[in-house]
Amino acid sequence: MAPQRFHEQFDHIQRSLPDVPLAMGPDDEAHFLYEKGVVLARDGEEARLVEDTVRAHFTETRGLVPDHVRRTSPQTNRTGVTRIRVGDPAQGDDVVPHALRALREAEGRQGRRLISRNHVVHIAVNACPGDEPVPVPRGEPANPAPEEGHYDPDTAVGVLVIDTGLVHDHHAYPLLVHTTGDPQATETDADGLLRQYVGHGTFIAGIVAAVAPNTAITVRGTLNDVGAILESEFGGKLFEAVDQGGWPDIISLSAGTSTGSADGLIGLDAFLRELREQRTLLVAAAGNNGSDTPFWPAAYASLPQYADCVLSVGALRGDGECEACFSNHGPWVGVYAPGERLTSALTGFGTPVPYVYQHSTYDACRFGFGYACTCQYPRHTGLLSEARESTAAKPDQVMFDGLARWSGTSFATPAVAGLVAAHMTAHKERDPRAARAQLLGSATKSADVRGAHVPALRPPTWRPVPVAIPARPA
Repeated sequence: MAPQRFHEQFDHIQRSLPDVPLAMGPDDEAHFLYEKGVVLARDGEEARLVEDTVRAHFTETRGLVPDHVRRTSPQTNRTGVTRIRVGDPAQGDDVVPHALRALREAEGRQGRRLISRNHVVHIAVNACPGDEPVPVPRGEPANPAPEEGHYDPDTAVGVLVIDTGLVHDHHAYPLLVHTTGDPQATETDADGLLRQYVGHGTFIAGIVAAVAPNTAITVRGTLNDVGAILESEFGGKLFEAVDQGGWPDIISLSAGTSTGSADGLIGLDAFLRELREQRTLLVAAAGNNGSDTPFWPAAYASLPQYADCVLSVGALRGDGECEACFSNHGPWVGVYAPGERLTSALTGFGTPVPYVYQHSTYDACRFGFGYACTCQYPRHTGLLSEARESTAAKPDQVMFDGLARWSGTSFATPAVAGLVAAHMTAHKERDPRAARAQLLGSATKSADVRGAHVPALRPPTWRPVPVAIPARPA
């Protein structure tokens, strides 16, 4: 992990969610964010057991009155989750870790996890970004470049992008003429500066369209609020997204969180169960923490009951030979694809838009790699970094006028979603899960990730960027 940037984003997310007191966990290691004073449990008998156990524990050991433990959400809802308040964050003491410990004995008797933190689910470049977008010269083509082919509404593969919505001028990009969905909320601030992560969903849609021209892409602004949402709300928002247009062939999701647990997200249990009964394939980003800690929901791909309906995607570096320095990795990552310095649509078509960098680059790779990675290049000074360091350095400002270059597992994910969709079109395969199996089964190329040869998919029109051979981290 590289906690500095995570801490910078924590400050930004907390300011953007002023009514939600947040904490980092575990301790100060900055693996994930969660809501203070609140835990999640499954509806019904388990929620009652959690309430009774936590109330008794706190009354006996911490002197809390019983009213401190109470439900703050309906007992029944579609996600099957109850939000339980276990303390008052205004008192300054986060009691969630104590509540988790109080349930260990009860969980042992039940043989399953009963309670979890209310995690913050965030876009995969949010809490620990691969980098921030970089302007590209006018006339520089997209990378991956558009595949040959045409859009046919009668045969197009349905792709649902769960992200930050579409910028107002996305139709000016030819590949996104047929793309529909939610508008990006509040693209610029009071000074006319592009807000952080605006264009993320548009960039992703552009990659899908480049790799698979015959796709009906819908972008939902589920993560419009600084790219972050509470776990307790996320499952319901996913249901809303599929209810609006029906279950698609493919969902491209570049968001998630680690949890400190191997059990996934209680708040997504109901959605994942319903996904399993559909024909939809969920393609999910593995995250940018440079870690082997499971990142959910991508890590559901490693659980037998979800292995055929969830595909987790890690990112390859610029030349496509090894993993990008920031990419999460481990046996729970199913496939890797190019995710460093891809070029796609952002915003500013016709009217350039200014952006101020939020994070400063590093003198050396924050994950210990030795190639010219996005931790270091191109160099810029960022507002959040300087605020944290209390220095007087002025952050750098750039202008975006259409396309941009960006890195992250966020963007490797739509490349893979596009490859599955393109396979469906080319082979007249109507089952996206079968297409996934066929695509991976026929793949002959691999990549070197931490000394292991792993499955890798590279779009035919993707252009590698030469890099120096990295020095492996110890």
